Amino acid sequence: MLTVVSVTRLTVRVHPRAARERKVWDGAILKVWVRQPPVHGDANAAIIDHVAHWLKVPRSYVRIVSGHTSRSKLLDIEGVVTLPPSDTLL
Repeated sequence: MLTVVSVTRLTVRVHPRAARERKVWDGAILKVWVRQPPVHGDANAAIIDHVAHWLKVPRSYVRIVSGHTSRSKLLDIEGVVTLPPSDTLL
């Protein structure tokens, strides 16, 4: 049996310790402001939560591939994902 899994790679720019949470999608990079600080993986967990909710996929389908300690991150999202049009304030 052959199982095919679709993976979408997404570039994310993180702004931790923000006064309010928001997302901006320009068609290439998702910018995410989170309230959590970048310590003990708190901001990373918040990013995974936000992206999973935004794309309506389970949290377990979102994985940080690179940038665990950086503000710029690459995420892999499993499953069939449709990204919204650009210039979208979310």
